[in-house]
Amino acid sequence: MTREDRALLNRREILAGTTAAVLASCTRLGAADVAEQSSETAVKELYESLSETQRSQMCFDWNHVDPDRGLLRGYVSNNWRITPHAIRSSFYSRKQQHLVHDIFKGLIHPDWYGRFLKQSKDDNQGQPWGEVQGLAIFGQPGSDQFECVITGRHMTLRADGNTVEHAAFGGPIFYGHTIGTEPADHEGNIFWYQGLAANKVCQMLDGTQREKALVDTLPGKEGLVGFRGLNESYPGIPVSELADDQQAELQKVLGALVEPFRTEDRDEVRSCLEKQGGLQKCSLAFYTAGDIGDDGVWDNWRLEGPSFVWYFRGTPHIHVWVNVADDPSVPYRPKQ
Repeated sequence: MTREDRALLNRREILAGTTAAVLASCTRLGAADVAEQSSETAVKELYESLSETQRSQMCFDWNHVDPDRGLLRGYVSNNWRITPHAIRSSFYSRKQQHLVHDIFKGLIHPDWYGRFLKQSKDDNQGQPWGEVQGLAIFGQPGSDQFECVITGRHMTLRADGNTVEHAAFGGPIFYGHTIGTEPADHEGNIFWYQGLAANKVCQMLDGTQREKALVDTLPGKEGLVGFRGLNESYPGIPVSELADDQQAELQKVLGALVEPFRTEDRDEVRSCLEKQGGLQKCSLAFYTAGDIGDDGVWDNWRLEGPSFVWYFRGTPHIHVWVNVADDPSVPYRPKQ
């Protein structure tokens, strides 16, 4: 190799190293920028971009009461649009549509973003996210009380900037998924891993424990995720009666339940649960009704405490109602 060739090679190596360093720096900067753009930041930017006409149709006072749904921001259901206009519609500009998507994406743990897009596509006849979902804003973003609620089929999610006192997620939420007529193993359902985690605990129970844990009749849907409160009995077996290894396995179930959501919501769920005494104050129930395939792998189960309800209903497909707070007096007002 000639001196000129070596000099050219050295210059190329220096250039390549400099370029790589610049790209790495840009990547780190981009990641930091994304991290700073929380869902709540996007809510505020969306709110400021809305015209008066838009605000009149999808922005509400904090305690707005709907004649059919009661306190509108506190309502939750398995299939609904909180306001008439779909996100991907001419009602919103393209920039606003992107901001709403940023709100949604920020509420999901990054590892779960693609799976939620799959859920939406499967549940809405292949339509992309935003074609059927809607949203509403309550209060004024940036103030002491505000919340953005995104709804659709198998979805109710909230961004509240932790302004809803005492409640995790800003209030009750809903998630679910269907892959059509589901087999007993729910193959392809993104949330069935939670059912398997709970059933692992059931498999660890002895005969006496299992008798307490198994319940015949399924509970209702929305109307039964209100809190029963302190010193009440809950269906199933009290967690305090589980052995140490069984309780350790149930802690893994809790981790599986909060896994799809952003870190701050995961942490808030755990904080609320600890303030009411932790899993020790909860009960775990498995429902024998609705057992797909009659295989003894329970499709329907419920973990409940004084102000903690996680109701997993896997029949005929997966619906999950969630309501978590640090105080049982936190109001919950579903449609009756």
